[in-house]
Amino acid sequence: MSGIEERLRAVEQAVVELQEALRAADRPDAVGPADTSVPDDDALWALTGLEARSPGAVLMAGSIGLPGDEGTVRWQYARPGEVLLDADWPELSATLDALAHPARLAILQHVLGGVHSTAELLEQPSVGTTGQLHHHLRQLVAAGWLASTRRGHYEVPAARVVPLLVTVLAAHR
Repeated sequence: MSGIEERLRAVEQAVVELQEALRAADRPDAVGPADTSVPDDDALWALTGLEARSPGAVLMAGSIGLPGDEGTVRWQYARPGEVLLDADWPELSATLDALAHPARLAILQHVLGGVHSTAELLEQPSVGTTGQLHHHLRQLVAAGWLASTRRGHYEVPAARVVPLLVTVLAAHR
């Protein structure tokens, strides 16, 4: 990757982070900086901090370094519990359904691991044939789990990395 491409990617990442921060600042249910009044021995420190700021809210947050020049993704999102309970859950089925296939999960794992091109993805035994790969890529892009950075190259958008990992965490035993 050239120096210009690296700088452009860094600027794009900074814009995404700024947009998320601005959206969070505009929401009454946003979760702010870490609460330093929470005791170090509090096993439920994240929950304690959330309850102090937004009682009755649900939060997902994370910070993860990605391989290569991807950098660190820091992201958080909170909503009041009643908003989530009252949401139109069936409307979410297409987004969730995109994750409900082993090959699509493998593709997302490979992309987060640094495999970004269709040629590289086709080298992975878990993604299937060229036609199958393109079918799965279309579904993942349509659901917002992947974005095309240029022809034949994909990435998980920064705002989707932590939600994807939270989904994996929820399914993990």
